[in-house]
Amino acid sequence: MGIFEYAGIALLIIIASFLGWKFKPIRINKKYFYQEWKELQKLLADKSTWINSITDADELFDEALKKRHFKGKSMGERMVSAQRYIKDNDGLWFAHKLRNKLDSNPKTRLNKKDTLSALTSFKKALQDLGALPNDKSK
Repeated sequence: MGIFEYAGIALLIIIASFLGWKFKPIRINKKYFYQEWKELQKLLADKSTWINSITDADELFDEALKKRHFKGKSMGERMVSAQRYIKDNDGLWFAHKLRNKLDSNPKTRLNKKDTLSALTSFKKALQDLGALPNDKSK
């Protein structure tokens, strides 16, 4: 083999190692996110804390976006960066907009359907990011 073959092989090794490092999956602490999720679920027991459950779920999801290094200055920008990983983007955006609505108008009355829908969307999105384990079927 000549010098050019060795240089080509070396270049391929460098490129392969770079790609392997660059696309290495980012590990996320599922135990931490699971414990946080369990805590915020306790807020569903009392209607007066439903707003807190949605706010906490939104913040937990944003924390997962940051841990997974999705780009963006705001949560909305990070959600756009992550949209190809999220199966139900419409549900997630509904949940996030509901949280924003609650922030801008704390006297908003929540109904059970919207609360459960928002939390379900946050949970599924956290599962899509690998922050929560997927529900087991059967």
